[in-house]
Amino acid sequence: MTTETRAFDPVPALAAELSLPHGGVAAVVKLLAEGSTVPFIARYRKEATGGFDEVQIRAVEERRTYLLELHERRESVLAEISRQGKLSPELEKKVRACGTKAELEDLYLPFKPKRRTRAIIATERGLAPLAALLAAQGSEKPEVAALPFVDAAKEVPDVAAALAGARDIRAEHVAEDATVRKLVRDAFAQHGVVRVTKTKEHETQTTKFDMYASFDEAVATIPSHRYLAIRRGETEGVLRAVLEVDGEALLPQLQRLAGHVPTSPWAGELEKAVADAYKRLLVPSVESDVRIELKLSADRGAVDVFAQNLRQLLLSAPYGGKTVLGIDPGQRTGCKCVMVDDTGKLLEHTMIYLVQGDSALEKSKETLRALCRKYKPSAIGVGNGTHGRETEAFARELLVSEGLVETLCVPVSEAGASVYSASDIAREEFPDLDLTVRGAVSIARRLQDPLAELVKIDPKSIGVGQYQHDVYQPLLGRKLEEVVESCVNAVGVELNTASAPLLARVAGIGPTLAKKIVAHRDEKGAFKSRRELLGVGGVGPRTFEQAAGFLRVRSGEHPLDASAVHPERYALVEQMATDLGVPVGSLVGNLDLIKAIDKKRYVGGDVGDFTIDDIVAELKKPGRDPRATFEPPKFRDDVRTMNDLVPGMSLEGVVTNVTAFGAFVDVGVHQDGLVHVSKLADRFVKDPNEVVKVGDKLQVRVLEVDLVRKRISLSAKKDDVVPTGPRPQPTARGGQRPQQAQKQAPTPAQPKFTNNPFERLLRK
Repeated sequence: MTTETRAFDPVPALAAELSLPHGGVAAVVKLLAEGSTVPFIARYRKEATGGFDEVQIRAVEERRTYLLELHERRESVLAEISRQGKLSPELEKKVRACGTKAELEDLYLPFKPKRRTRAIIATERGLAPLAALLAAQGSEKPEVAALPFVDAAKEVPDVAAALAGARDIRAEHVAEDATVRKLVRDAFAQHGVVRVTKTKEHETQTTKFDMYASFDEAVATIPSHRYLAIRRGETEGVLRAVLEVDGEALLPQLQRLAGHVPTSPWAGELEKAVADAYKRLLVPSVESDVRIELKLSADRGAVDVFAQNLRQLLLSAPYGGKTVLGIDPGQRTGCKCVMVDDTGKLLEHTMIYLVQGDSALEKSKETLRALCRKYKPSAIGVGNGTHGRETEAFARELLVSEGLVETLCVPVSEAGASVYSASDIAREEFPDLDLTVRGAVSIARRLQDPLAELVKIDPKSIGVGQYQHDVYQPLLGRKLEEVVESCVNAVGVELNTASAPLLARVAGIGPTLAKKIVAHRDEKGAFKSRRELLGVGGVGPRTFEQAAGFLRVRSGEHPLDASAVHPERYALVEQMATDLGVPVGSLVGNLDLIKAIDKKRYVGGDVGDFTIDDIVAELKKPGRDPRATFEPPKFRDDVRTMNDLVPGMSLEGVVTNVTAFGAFVDVGVHQDGLVHVSKLADRFVKDPNEVVKVGDKLQVRVLEVDLVRKRISLSAKKDDVVPTGPRPQPTARGGQRPQQAQKQAPTPAQPKFTNNPFERLLRK
């Protein structure tokens, strides 16, 4: 029998699974197939999709990819089974009805080429007919039925060997049955328990995984961060984890599915075959499948946390295009100082030394004073690494002595600055500069515009995730790229000042074309309009369509070139202006004129309410930046190191990372403190993202300071009880650290586990 590849339309399944309108899903699928980007569809094709946002469009995109892969695999499986001459109409119907890859692989398993198994060997010895009698559960005694199959030449010396071979064949058939596999897989997923112990080599050793030394948690409810921690413990050889389920309760169900007849003389043989199938074949295979699914689920959870944090960080409030002095703190090697202009261009760089004696300190003051007098920076951005608060205090004192009290002195996150300074991008930008100076430039620029500078760094190096190195890297990479693309296009990019890495994130452009755009700009000067982009080699109508709306040309030839209005709608806006009797330039930003626009008059064709509303909103605030207004953090001047912290102290901090178990907060001491999820609010909080985001200002109180392990425990609750007692002190160098009592979450009620049924049945 043969099967033909069918044309596959994923739209009905996508609409049903995602609970989205069929027409909108169909439009998204069509636009994606044509090469449209997600930001473009979400912003400029709302009429076609019915107003789908980026989240919905990406859900369609992701699920569409899965369904197409499933379809391709389904056709491949059907072709292979057909080639074997075993494809029945009933089997083909089941294969085509599969909604997941796991279901499909279960159906394909009996036909899949495999290594030489015990069942294959038994079949080669002519025991398949005896296995069929076992499956049929007839009335003939097994010992009598097995006699004709005894053949020493075939290595079947006696009745016991014949029956054992028959059981091997039947066990494999049971283990490869799709219904059986689904039952066992569901049991592991819904009722299984992750059981963790320490390996023998580490039983008596103190490790960072000791909280999992004797640990149980339900498979269905274990949080992603906890499972990833266990996985890391396994990888490092400290932990051993297994999945367990109540096999005793499963056996009767498996026996029924295998056709068990209690009154048949063959009943005992089938019971032993089913027990063998479960213990030897099903448990290892299904446990592996469930562990893989657990890992993928944990990966998705961790990746989502990382993505949320990254989005908040990229959309941090920019200080703006103003002259900034950036300082990368250093003690032994000195502080690297750079001055950048309002476009981020490096003007000058130098070094100052703050801890090498009074003479060096006085010279540093004079150096910094001269820089400030020469360039009059609007702000000083100081890296928040080691010696950062001391350097910040030095800069503040200098500003006061110079009467520059309006000049801000702001701590800036150094996360990823060293990665940038050693990158190809940094070498291309500053081929003649030392790595440390490049890092200082990055600090200054990320104060001006965090988004424009952070896009140059691998998101995984920014430090706002959890277990980012343990998750499936392609999944993490794709998700983070989506976030960066989304943020860049939401804010918009100035065509005449953007770096190549930033332009590369604009919808439809990419790295190669971005370099060509910058080269064109360097050679022929600034772009005077969006349309001039078509003069760059490689920029065709399709690329221009995707990118133009997200690019800005300040003071361009057309008044709308600095807005998010797409060039394809310029004529529409010009008509609006003409109808009001004013030029387009007079309409932009004029609220009285905009209120006079009769929006219904312009609806028609591919222009609907979504498009008109977006245009009117953009005319009110052309080129508006969706990011918040910049506000510097307010760290206490008397708190610079962990030694300055005292339980009960109240501080304002900045959220630097949000994880599934809480939020990390920078309180100005170089070491972030943790606000556990239970301490984030005066109410129950399930997900920390409900109450805090990266970049949020948060009022916290110090609960505990552990100088030994460099841990700070904080609370955002208003009336939290602060523990009393002496603060932990560091031990002498090389001494043992005091053991901290660890509070474990209560473990769920455990099901009974026993191997006795299998052992009993196999001994019958």
